[in-house]
Amino acid sequence: MNTALYLGLFLSAFGAATVLPLQSEAALAGLLLLGEQPAWALVAVATVGNVLGALLNWLLGRFIERWRDKRWFPLRTDTLARAQGAYRRYGHWSLLLSWAPIIGDPLTVVAGIMREPLWRFALLVSIAKAGRYLVLAALTLGALG
Repeated sequence: MNTALYLGLFLSAFGAATVLPLQSEAALAGLLLLGEQPAWALVAVATVGNVLGALLNWLLGRFIERWRDKRWFPLRTDTLARAQGAYRRYGHWSLLLSWAPIIGDPLTVVAGIMREPLWRFALLVSIAKAGRYLVLAALTLGALG
């Protein structure tokens, strides 16, 4: 077992789930193509890292509103209100899109702001993120077949 390899994948997936401009799909696909590690282990590590990164976003959302009136607050009041309105409209099921580029990461922050229960957040985000990595693994390994 190559611990550094798994740690790198974990950190890539964790960072990709935050607001950092990172991507984990290429790392996972590359490691799958090498074929040196079990696919299930790589998918599991990427999923755990990505879900924990989303959990960090949820935690940020839980506490970010206390600084809403500060000059340095990263969101304009109207932008935040629109995001909250969209979350109210589509509800917790929108977390199934947490895997999606551009909208997924902010969605997990808004879920925290909207006080989405942790258990439901973790369940829906885990389904979404694991599903994305499973599809990626199937496509990557299928290309070898």
